[in-house]
Amino acid sequence: MTDISADRGGFSACPACDAAPLAQRVAAAGADKVAAGDVILSVPAVHCAVCITDIEGALNRHPGVRSARVNLTLRRVSIDAPGLTAQDLIPVIEATGYDAHELDPGALSATSADRTARDLLMRIGVSGFAMMNIMILSIAVWSGAEDATRDMFHWISGAIAIPTVIFAGRPFFASAGRALRAGRLGMDVPISLALILATSISLYETIHSGHHAYFDAAVMLCFFLLIGRYLDYRTRAVARSAAEELTALEVPRAWRLTESTEEQVPVADLRPGDLIRVRPGGRIPADGEVTDGHSEIDRSLLTGETVPVAAGPGQALMAGEVNLTGPLTLRVTAAGRDSSLSRLTELVAAAESARGRYTSIADRAARGYSPLVHLLALASFAGWLWATGDVRLAVNIAAAVLIITCPCALALAVPAVVTAASGRLFRRGLLIKDGTALERMAQIDTVVFDKTGTLTMGAPQVVSLDVIPDALRPAALALAQASDHPLSRSLTAALRAAGVEPAPVEALTEHPGYGVAARWQDQPVRLGRADWVGADAGQGALSASWLAVGDTPPIRLEFADSLRPGAQDCVRRLRAEGQRVILLSGDVPAAVADIAERLGIEEWRAQVTPTGKAEAVQELTAAGAHVLMVGDGLNDTAALAAAHASISPASALDAARVASDIVLMGQDLSPVVDTLDTARQAVKRIRENFAISLLYNLLAVPFAMAGLVTPLFAALAMSSSSVCVTLNALRLRR
Repeated sequence: MTDISADRGGFSACPACDAAPLAQRVAAAGADKVAAGDVILSVPAVHCAVCITDIEGALNRHPGVRSARVNLTLRRVSIDAPGLTAQDLIPVIEATGYDAHELDPGALSATSADRTARDLLMRIGVSGFAMMNIMILSIAVWSGAEDATRDMFHWISGAIAIPTVIFAGRPFFASAGRALRAGRLGMDVPISLALILATSISLYETIHSGHHAYFDAAVMLCFFLLIGRYLDYRTRAVARSAAEELTALEVPRAWRLTESTEEQVPVADLRPGDLIRVRPGGRIPADGEVTDGHSEIDRSLLTGETVPVAAGPGQALMAGEVNLTGPLTLRVTAAGRDSSLSRLTELVAAAESARGRYTSIADRAARGYSPLVHLLALASFAGWLWATGDVRLAVNIAAAVLIITCPCALALAVPAVVTAASGRLFRRGLLIKDGTALERMAQIDTVVFDKTGTLTMGAPQVVSLDVIPDALRPAALALAQASDHPLSRSLTAALRAAGVEPAPVEALTEHPGYGVAARWQDQPVRLGRADWVGADAGQGALSASWLAVGDTPPIRLEFADSLRPGAQDCVRRLRAEGQRVILLSGDVPAAVADIAERLGIEEWRAQVTPTGKAEAVQELTAAGAHVLMVGDGLNDTAALAAAHASISPASALDAARVASDIVLMGQDLSPVVDTLDTARQAVKRIRENFAISLLYNLLAVPFAMAGLVTPLFAALAMSSSSVCVTLNALRLRR
């Protein structure tokens, strides 16, 4: 990159790098090739079927590629290409206009989320189908079937219900078994006991030709509880851990220099003092000091600085930064677990662990619920056995108490609301990833924003082409298109859009860290840094490059980062609702002050490190604030994990999206305010659902303990309470 500003301003130096993961570790240490099917690349810009078709088509046409499949959800492509490396395949994807970065299959933990969801749905389907068939048989019994006919229907019902309860109730039985082995009572213990009692009583009644069997109650209970379990699972599931994702973002290999040659080695094999070579376009694999070479470094991913910085001998660089223009030789100072990227990973893991101890309202209520249910059922059994001496009657009443107090309504109270709220927010372009996020969002009183890529689009745009005379524009385009610097790319796009054609130039040369020089019409022309072209950089909030033609005064070309759509409306509405709004950025003060002034944000801090952002969030939390962090970069990940709640744009780095509770799918930032409003309504509905559940139990349990409720009626009453909770939750959709 060439045209760097002396006054680093407000735009992302490398928009693609802000949104894209770092190159990943490969499983075969030191191997030049990876096995068939092991090439996995991140393609963060993929968002639709056309993207999938373009990438898969380009890869499938490439020699040596057997197959390629894009996963739109994870934004990854898996390639079966024996004998080819990620470095061989990345240019194929980039030629289609998409950034691609290597991922390590071994560093990414496989998730069983989809398999678990399918398993629950299968059990719901089996129990629902069985319930309908048993209810049909029960109608015959209710209609007056007696003696052998009644017994036959009971046996058929049992033949359907017993294997159904064993199969469909397995999640509850397994959970209850784990709880009992650990010496505690969870919500699944009374559920399992109710299922076993209802089934056992029904089987006993059938064997002894009893008038009533409650197989339908057992299967109905299982069906509704599985629905609650599935809703709870879907709202709580988070695809991956942000700490694991960050671990997978580390650069896998490095070129280590020896006395006679250079060799490719795993980063884990690097030691302090080793010399490594970093080619243009590559990421820095370890912390080190430049010993030879000049280039420009994109550090927006780690620090949020929007313009590449010049790098030369003696300058310290961090793992994860991107070398843009010239080759560099570094002396390693820290690698592997000791690198800055690894320390950031540990910071995120610690923050996640702390927040992971957070329990939802339903979890806290369940602590006292299970023991109470068992005590009530035991008291009912003991009381009726003492009063009547009839074990059969006492067991029936105890089972009815267990069923009627089964926590189906309580289990649905939170997930039903979260599901309804999730649907409402999804229509506004927001995706909830954590079931407890809404509860935490409702408590927010302080909103902290990152700047580049969050409040702004993270892409430089030429402020005005009018400063370039028409006669000089062809020369400016010839210089700009020779560089891959973000400012050069922006200038190239603007000139081409204006219909300019590049002029023929001679001796075109790129000077890493400075700019591009050439000869045009027998006079020297330069595009780049102010001090390199002989200009006075001056002061200002905007980034700039300079065009010098011959002996004429250099022309200042200014670039500005555009605000994200809805950013002004979002900040205005937050302030109107009494929220405290703070801007934290790794960029220089002039650029941060400019954005803060444009948005009306009074509190802001510039040149904040990733650790500093996390510490700032922790300080606010320690002072009693409930912080919502909105950010998109690797430098925001620790702060996202440490905040009370967090939101990331869909264009954010994978690790930032994973660390956040909610993902903003579109570019418009205004739905952030809708999230807070919806969260407050959702918590209100959750509390109403708890009130419904409590009122239901206060009314129903005395009837069951008094022996006025059969297990079948108890199951019907329990189902009715679940329906009421669900209908109340659905009010959120309006």
